[in-house]
Amino acid sequence: MDHELNLDADGATLTAALTDIASVSGEEKPLADAIERALAPLPHLTVDRFGNTLVARTSLGHQERVVLAGHIDTVPLAGNVPSSFNPERTRLTGCGTSDMKSGVAVQLRLAAGLTGTRSRPNAPSRDVTYVFYECEEVDVARNGLFKLSRSAPELLAGDFAVLLEPSGGAVEGGCQGTLRAAVTATGVRAHTARSWMGRNAIHEAAEILEVLRSWEARTPVVDGLEYHEGLNAVAISGGVAGNVVPDSCTVTVNYRFAPDRSGGEAEAYIRSLFSAWEVSLLDVAGGARPGLSFPAAAAFVAAVGGTPRAKLGWTDVARFAELGIPAVNYGPGIPDLAHTPGEYVEVAAIAECESRLRAWLGG
Repeated sequence: MDHELNLDADGATLTAALTDIASVSGEEKPLADAIERALAPLPHLTVDRFGNTLVARTSLGHQERVVLAGHIDTVPLAGNVPSSFNPERTRLTGCGTSDMKSGVAVQLRLAAGLTGTRSRPNAPSRDVTYVFYECEEVDVARNGLFKLSRSAPELLAGDFAVLLEPSGGAVEGGCQGTLRAAVTATGVRAHTARSWMGRNAIHEAAEILEVLRSWEARTPVVDGLEYHEGLNAVAISGGVAGNVVPDSCTVTVNYRFAPDRSGGEAEAYIRSLFSAWEVSLLDVAGGARPGLSFPAAAAFVAAVGGTPRAKLGWTDVARFAELGIPAVNYGPGIPDLAHTPGEYVEVAAIAECESRLRAWLGG
């Protein structure tokens, strides 16, 4: 079945249409096909497709280019498709409405409505690249934006980027980095009947936990925004048998670090903090500075209004940071509702987000 999208529909109606085309990670083809069919006929856009990731670009020759990006996949359905409006039509409920098909609807409305013809009053004052990508909700190796940044980074080039992730209509600058490491306490194995002949590694791990309990979070200000770091034990494992003193116990820690530290610096910090134990790095992803001092970023904040805040979490703005492009999160969805069965988005928030982005792009 071929799905058709009406890009002339209002943002809420378009969000409902996007939501009703189920696109769980790895199953985005029907939605990607529908988006391609809607954008390909528009003469002011050049559309390229990579798997189920689409890139649509204007080519007006402006000195400045900005990127609007959003993922088209969702987490698995929870009986929340098709979507539904409340009786007052002020709220739309359904899988992905907040995270982030409402943001994708805004992208599509702008891509169709800002024609890219300089003589037209609705032409953008900046060249725009619209990215609709697959598999954000799953392993990074499948992430469409990640793959595009490796295979065709030139298509992501720009002076500034906006990721339309749910942010409640607030500008969330950059993002934190994240690191997981295994910290291992060692002991000496023995029979529990003669436990004094060994050294219990689980008991030794108490000192690792004490480091975590006494740790004080950094709250650095980066590009004018205050970040709040976090360091937590997220798993603990150890033990051999019910009658054996264990000789190994591992505490897995998660470090959420501000973007003034690189992934390498974060790893060095963790190794220093737990220097008395064996530390194995499990994974690390660097954060992204908000770059709000850049002209395009300053113009964006002035256009959308409000007080920017730091993004306390990791998002794909880090992909743009790797490419040297400052980026922020800004979308109509409600982040606290993402991935929940009752996920919804406020209709007014969709229209407001579109209006503010339209003013910025056309300004």
